[in-house]
Amino acid sequence: MEFLLPALLLVVGYSFGSLRVLRQYERGVSFFLGKYWGTKGPGLTFVPLGFAQMKRMTLRTVALDIPAQDVITRDNVSVKVNAVLYMRVLDPAKAFIEIEDYLYATSQLSQTTLRSVLGEVELDELLADREKINAVLKKIIDERTDPWGIEVSAVEVKDVDLPDQMKRAMARQAEAERERRAKVIAAQGELQASATLADAAKMLASEPVSLQLRYLQTVTEIAAENNSTTIFPLPMDLLRPFMDMADRAARMRDDKAAAASLPASPAALPPADRPMPAHELGDLMQRLREQALQEESGKHGK
Repeated sequence: MEFLLPALLLVVGYSFGSLRVLRQYERGVSFFLGKYWGTKGPGLTFVPLGFAQMKRMTLRTVALDIPAQDVITRDNVSVKVNAVLYMRVLDPAKAFIEIEDYLYATSQLSQTTLRSVLGEVELDELLADREKINAVLKKIIDERTDPWGIEVSAVEVKDVDLPDQMKRAMARQAEAERERRAKVIAAQGELQASATLADAAKMLASEPVSLQLRYLQTVTEIAAENNSTTIFPLPMDLLRPFMDMADRAARMRDDKAAAASLPASPAALPPADRPMPAHELGDLMQRLREQALQEESGKHGK
């Protein structure tokens, strides 16, 4: 009886020392005398003290940061790219037995894969098609880590650090593109406005009264702004009669001035060597007779 109680206490103490508690997200990879014994957990697990060992493995998703990598893209542009990888352990036994440190190995594999994949794409594709690049990275890393019992859920490219010179070049390109779009939009607006103005002109020409109404509406809009000076534009149709009268008067004055400046026409004076017509000669003789009669009657009266 004296040795039974200490032995019982020793057994109880050994049993309590061999118990392990594993959380819901943990699994225990146990080895008995150096040989794989199985995966334990979760809950209370018995691991013989001194004869067996157990390695705790977490099944939660781990966010693994990929440091910034210097990458030369396919179009020879040097950039720095960093990313983040999300992974979790599917098979704790493989993750512990097949690889020494699965976190370090996955990190190194992610860095080399990131450099190799981004070296085969152009800069525009890297900036525009990140989802496609993320899918390629995830597929490659997941296939390489599958023998280790690791599942890669996602790989995301976080930041692309461009050189300052490249940033300025891209800024100039974007500015030129914006200016091109602005010019195209302005030209399209002018085209639409000209078409609308042509339609409006045709409509106003069909109804002359509408032009006067539009004129009155414009005057109303000007007067509503409380301006001290109001400009009244006059239609050219109202001024055209006065302009025509002024043109006719100017032409008449020019014609009179031209007629006064010209010498007498040779046809108006009969030349000496040209014979006088008969009717002109008769008229001349008649005037001479009348003049002679008047002179004679004047003498008799004296």
